[in-house]
Amino acid sequence: MSIDDVRAQLEAQIGQEAPASDWVQVDQKRIDQFAEATGDHQWIHVDVDRSKRESPYGAPIAHGYLTLSLLPMLASLGPDEQPRYPGVKLSVNYGLNRVRFPAAVRSGARVRARTILKEVTEVPGALQLVRVVTIDIEGEEKPACVAESVSRLYFE
Repeated sequence: MSIDDVRAQLEAQIGQEAPASDWVQVDQKRIDQFAEATGDHQWIHVDVDRSKRESPYGAPIAHGYLTLSLLPMLASLGPDEQPRYPGVKLSVNYGLNRVRFPAAVRSGARVRARTILKEVTEVPGALQLVRVVTIDIEGEEKPACVAESVSRLYFE
């Protein structure tokens, strides 16, 4: 597929919600591994007993940045295992325009991502996509994270 073909296909999807990802559990092991990787050992994340006693959440919670870091994985989970756009050789995260964490993810909770394509623009050798990504918590009213994710698709 050419860059023009992919751009036309994507532009037709602007404003539409893509199928939601599969649910993924955020267990205490994942939270502890994130704490090790980042050096953020705040008790509300890693001290299970104290969190149950003293935290307003009644349990340990995932780091906000752990939730955000799941975005690339969640965006790739779903029914379509084939490359979405033949001719794309590389897809990269380019950044974020806005990020909010309306609700905490308790240890053991499951999350999923829903995305809406907001914008497609051409940049040298690539297409830049802006997506609004909402990370839901199973059984919760408020989402864990809402972010504008910017990525680029580079072509062969």
